[in-house]
Amino acid sequence: MTSEHATDAVLAQDMLTQDTRDILRVDRVSVTLSGRRVLDEVSFTIGAGQFTGLIGPNGAGKTTLLRVILGLQRPGSGQVAILGKPRDPRRTPIGYVPQKVLLDDDLPMRARDLIALGIDGHRYGLRRRSARRAEAVREMLHAVDADRFADARVGNLSGGEQQRVLIAHALISRPRLLLLDEPLANLDLRSGQEIISLLARLTREQQIAVLLSAHEMNPLLPVMDHVVYLAAGRAASGTTREVVRSEVLSALYGHHVDVLEVGGRVLVVAGPDDATMADAAGAG
Repeated sequence: MTSEHATDAVLAQDMLTQDTRDILRVDRVSVTLSGRRVLDEVSFTIGAGQFTGLIGPNGAGKTTLLRVILGLQRPGSGQVAILGKPRDPRRTPIGYVPQKVLLDDDLPMRARDLIALGIDGHRYGLRRRSARRAEAVREMLHAVDADRFADARVGNLSGGEQQRVLIAHALISRPRLLLLDEPLANLDLRSGQEIISLLARLTREQQIAVLLSAHEMNPLLPVMDHVVYLAAGRAASGTTREVVRSEVLSALYGHHVDVLEVGGRVLVVAGPDDATMADAAGAG
């Protein structure tokens, strides 16, 4: 092998290593708020091209965990690494779709304008229009199948259409990691399924790592590579078959639960002292 070919081989191997290493690593993260242990030594990793569901009942600590990853909440112990390095608040390749975004009907902003803010919306002053910026917006509109309402006011869009725009806004800066906080909460069944399919496709095409929080895991089952299941501040992570098992979830909840498959759905059933039954993640 010539020296030139050897160099090419090393570079190719370096690129392969970079693409396949962990995008996100959460290592023994604990958070205490108002004297309550919200997260207790939570650990997991997400690699490139992996779609991971962050599942758990309301109050399990899902939003707190996302805030820690974003750098908005300092953990009491543990650390978060992005691309193998401690999270840098000044330069972080993270896209984020929050749980609640209020878009007024009278807001004079088109869908394409909101998406463009994902490029430089954090900077002060007027933005200079450029062909490169406009092309980036067009590409992202096409990527999320939002071409047909690109010039509509965002406040007049349906819930599913707004989610597409918010996902495009989060991805236009080309992050390696995308976080979504309960993006399906206010969508009807069909819109929710469309958003899940869209995210699964973007995960594969752009080789990003996706972490989506939800209290109901069944809609995610067809596309989810891994699950991080939160309960009582603790977490179990792995494939669905590894995590969603009676012995694993009973250890998390601190009491016996049964895991049942009924009509293609996964149900988590509380023990005899608590007759509550809930889809997938316990109380919603």
